[in-house]
Amino acid sequence: MNFFLKISHAIDALTEWAGGIANIIVLITIAIGFYNVFVRYIGRFIGVQLSSNVYIELQWYLYSMIFFLGFAYILKHGVNVRVDFLYANWSEKTQAWIDLIGTVLVLIPFCIIGIYATYGPVLTSWGRLPNGNWGTWEMSPDPNGLPRAPIKTMIIVAFVLLLLQSISQIIKYIAILTGHKEVVEEIKADTEEFVS
Repeated sequence: MNFFLKISHAIDALTEWAGGIANIIVLITIAIGFYNVFVRYIGRFIGVQLSSNVYIELQWYLYSMIFFLGFAYILKHGVNVRVDFLYANWSEKTQAWIDLIGTVLVLIPFCIIGIYATYGPVLTSWGRLPNGNWGTWEMSPDPNGLPRAPIKTMIIVAFVLLLLQSISQIIKYIAILTGHKEVVEEIKADTEEFVS
């Protein structure tokens, strides 16, 4: 079990890294949003167009990336939405069983279906043609817009990160069920760290 717990810790470290990137992107998104509003009003005041679709779309892309990088982070810290008026009163092993079953039967298939369903459209966005050759990548239809392929690729990245964190969570649930009390404390610490 210790080998699998090391794998779980490595996945957790990757998830923490992605969550840290998402936190930085929040600040960048706010700065770009402030810039967009500021130059739009200044431009109206002086009669010159200072804003651009590049900044508006960049703000939208960054906002999306916060969620894409945050899904796994939220799962790791156990702050995903759940109806827990019964769950909260159950024993740690019962909670681990419920979480294990839900992760195996719902979350992992959801991630796999998400990766499968988005793989083709993402490749098409990068320019893969129906005949297998490569053309130009998908661009925004708006003037001065950004390419769409990079942000669409983040959908797959989000599903892969969520899938990896699901595997990490399964390892933790099995560890709890096999009597590894330290894992219970790690999970509690993760949740308390996020809430505080």
